[in-house]
Amino acid sequence: MRPDLLARLAARRQAQAEAGLLRRLRTVEESSAPWLVIGGRRLLSFATNDYLGLAAHPGVRKALTQAVQKWGVGASAAHLLGGHRAPHAELEQALADWTGREAALLFATGYMANVGVLDALLEPGDLCVQDRLNHASLLDGARMAGAELRRYPHVDIAAAARRLAVRPSASALLATDGVFSMDGDIAPLVDLATLAHGSHATLLVDDAHGIGVLGPDGAGSVAAVGLDARAVPVLVGTLGKALGTQGAFIAGPRELVEALAQSARAHVYSTAPPPAVSAATLAAVRLAKGTSGEALRQRLRDNIARLRQGAAQLGLRLLPSETPIQPLLLGDAHSALAWSQALELAGIHVPAIRPPTVPSGRSRLRIALSAAHLPAHVDRLLDALSGLQARMPLTTGINGKP
Repeated sequence: MRPDLLARLAARRQAQAEAGLLRRLRTVEESSAPWLVIGGRRLLSFATNDYLGLAAHPGVRKALTQAVQKWGVGASAAHLLGGHRAPHAELEQALADWTGREAALLFATGYMANVGVLDALLEPGDLCVQDRLNHASLLDGARMAGAELRRYPHVDIAAAARRLAVRPSASALLATDGVFSMDGDIAPLVDLATLAHGSHATLLVDDAHGIGVLGPDGAGSVAAVGLDARAVPVLVGTLGKALGTQGAFIAGPRELVEALAQSARAHVYSTAPPPAVSAATLAAVRLAKGTSGEALRQRLRDNIARLRQGAAQLGLRLLPSETPIQPLLLGDAHSALAWSQALELAGIHVPAIRPPTVPSGRSRLRIALSAAHLPAHVDRLLDALSGLQARMPLTTGINGKP
């Protein structure tokens, strides 16, 4: 008898539940950064990617409201079929200017941007070399394109070089996250650019968690190390993290962007993002680039330093990171879930990150900081973690190696 697909899926879910890996979809009833209301309880949240607190900024809200009055709430068509409105074009130009590229192209989500650009660039028989901890969308994009995907150990340049050398005559794409979303560390971008140039490979950097946070004027991790558009010809960024809105973009040479507008299926066959959201994002870009953005980044840096100093004093092992992503490694999935649940009882929301998002034995609390957090908020989290450490001691991740 043919196996039943729904039964197989149900069995997989049951196995996840038994292993402590089942994730719950929870409804947030109210939000006022950095606070959430879930299940009627007000929680101090350290689970946001709104790193600069721009999602609730009055200037961003005003831009959205005004644009809704002019453009309505939706684009009503794909970009090529009349959905490309003036706010889209203005935002694309602003993103290109900000990142030092000739042009930029909007996508509805970051996942769609990565899948779209890889599917357009790669063909069966091509080689795609990627860091093992890259975002799932980069891995999926390579597989969907039919390219040969070879992954190298995290930030191991020598291993990346060996992967590229396996097929020296194949067209090759070297792809990496700029800031890794679960570990919070930054890719060795200068070394990767040197490797790509020497190997005649094209370098793609997904800077979802670097845009707005790192580099001069918040232009990202690539700008932070001084790499230009020749060194990194394909730059991906998201709008739903530090910029506080929704969507993503690809920035690069004009010929790349014009070709993607014709051949990136995730762009061609999707309704354009709401024009009002693009108008709000444009306001967020202008804030992030200006003196207000630098003040927010300094507040964010202060929060990061405060958390790391306090954690070190408590003997809590945060993974090395200078970004808003500050993972506390706990080891097994059950321990991570128990700590997350205990924090919630104390009025603090920090999600447990477990396999398959991270490797087995590397479960953690993913603490995400924002400029919206006050010093007192960080201290409250540290006090709660100190109490948990006393009540729920661990043999991994604290005062030791993972």
